[in-house]
Amino acid sequence: MTTYTLALIPGDGIGTDVTDAAMEVLAAAAKGRFSFETTRFPWSCEYYLEHGTMMPADGIETLRGFDAIYLGAVGWPETVPDSVSLHGLLLPIRKAFNQYANIRPHRLLAGVEGPLKAEGFDILCIRENTEGEYSGAGGRVHEGKDNEVAVETSVFTRAGVERILRFGFEQARARRKHLTSVTKSNAQKYSMVFWDEVTRELAAEYPDVTVSHMHIDAMAAKMVMAPQDLDVVVASNLFGDILTDLGAAIQGGLGFAASANINPDRTAPSMFEPVHGSAPDIAGQNIANPIAAIWSLAQMLEHLGEAEAAAAILAAIEAATAKGIGSCPGASSTQEITAAVIAALEA
Repeated sequence: MTTYTLALIPGDGIGTDVTDAAMEVLAAAAKGRFSFETTRFPWSCEYYLEHGTMMPADGIETLRGFDAIYLGAVGWPETVPDSVSLHGLLLPIRKAFNQYANIRPHRLLAGVEGPLKAEGFDILCIRENTEGEYSGAGGRVHEGKDNEVAVETSVFTRAGVERILRFGFEQARARRKHLTSVTKSNAQKYSMVFWDEVTRELAAEYPDVTVSHMHIDAMAAKMVMAPQDLDVVVASNLFGDILTDLGAAIQGGLGFAASANINPDRTAPSMFEPVHGSAPDIAGQNIANPIAAIWSLAQMLEHLGEAEAAAAILAAIEAATAKGIGSCPGASSTQEITAAVIAALEA
């Protein structure tokens, strides 16, 4: 029986709640199939307040030897600025391990009512995850003075743009063979025109995939008005971040927003996390929806090659929501949803 090593970072707020729920589901899904050796790390805003850093200096090297990383949530704005917590933990892990493909699925689960008339949509958003608008290039001068200047520079490399687009094309080829590339090239005439050019170059290698080009504002409207027309969507770091929150909204809310930070080359561990944030105001109250966390777990198992177990978890989630358990925000407790998913797995 295969044994995987898992680095567990519950993080802040409801991150602990949903991580505990996901680990219960993992134990049920793994039974008799495979096993996990899990190491729990306390890296969080609480850790920062005690140590002055979100993780120790050797944190990246510590994580490097694991098969996968599972993250609950990061952030507690009342105590640590988001700019500190994000740049101190999540972004360094993504960049250090070359997790350049952020994968976020958007579809309505059985029994879940979204805010749109459309129900039959299945969108896979692929977000560039290591450069672009979140490169961290820039600075501030004359701080606190009337002539203060802040500069933030987006960095787009040919290697970075090519690899995320190629990843998107491969995903589209395996699905419904339609890729939509999202830019704002009418306004950003260097970086986004460059992105469009690379998209057209790569499209010649994938004649079986239909390619559409859309501006970010038109895409936002499309996701509301006709999400059923979309298959695989590829966007830059910032645009992908924004569109996937919209995607979460149309699929019923952030409680269903799963994500995978993938190193497609498998030269380092990939990381899996729900993207609903830490929600400190409801932490520890047994009311956080763990479905996004459990769905992210399924993504992890699929990446590790345990496709059967991943599919079983997704089927169990839908078996629960089809009965109304976890389908409506606030109607079911964290433990009720977790128990329903486990019961469906074991049925």
